[in-house]
Amino acid sequence: MILRKCYILLLLTCVAGITFAQKTDRDYLRSGNKLYKDSLFIKAEVDYRKALDINPKSTDAMFNLANSLLMQQKAKEAMEQYESVSKIEKDKDKLAQIYHNMGVILHVNKQYPQCIEAYKESLRNNPKDDETRYNLALAQKMLKDQEQNQQNQDQQQQEQKQEQKEEEKQDQQDQQQQNQQQNPQQNKNEMSKENAQQLLNSIMQDEKDIQDKVKKQIQIQGKKLDKDW
Repeated sequence: MILRKCYILLLLTCVAGITFAQKTDRDYLRSGNKLYKDSLFIKAEVDYRKALDINPKSTDAMFNLANSLLMQQKAKEAMEQYESVSKIEKDKDKLAQIYHNMGVILHVNKQYPQCIEAYKESLRNNPKDDETRYNLALAQKMLKDQEQNQQNQDQQQQEQKQEQKEEEKQDQQDQQQQNQQQNPQQNKNEMSKENAQQLLNSIMQDEKDIQDKVKKQIQIQGKKLDKDW
């Protein structure tokens, strides 16, 4: 669980018996803080913006405006405000709070490397903040888990590619084997034709030999007849 703390910077001013004809940035800031405490974040945002209209460099109004936006689930707008105020705020405790809240937004969005840096920056300004230290340790663990999961996914994809490659290779081998099984039958038929021709030639030669033998016998017999005659 991420420890979230949206600090509200309350202005402690002592104003006694003064009636203002026109509200100042501090008036709107106090009014916004009261609305924020009552969880009226939209109305609080309006007053913080009015305070900034009067004093655009009010870091308290900028920070509290960011908090009111964050409570309305407007994380992107809140982050922009935190980044703006972080560039001009000089107070270390306030800077620690700013970077803590930036870390929370990044943490929720699973931007672990960035949120780790934000938490570290917060601790540089306030090393005693245990909540920020806890969030930092949690973010570091989640980053490690994320990297491990990514590594496992990459390995799984590599194994799947290798299996697919082996299956394709096996399919090719099966196809070649099937082709080889078909070709011998064709070659066998062709050899049978050759054998038939050879057999025919052999028979014809045998017939010729027989005829020659018969002719010789006739000649021999004819000679004998001539001699006897």
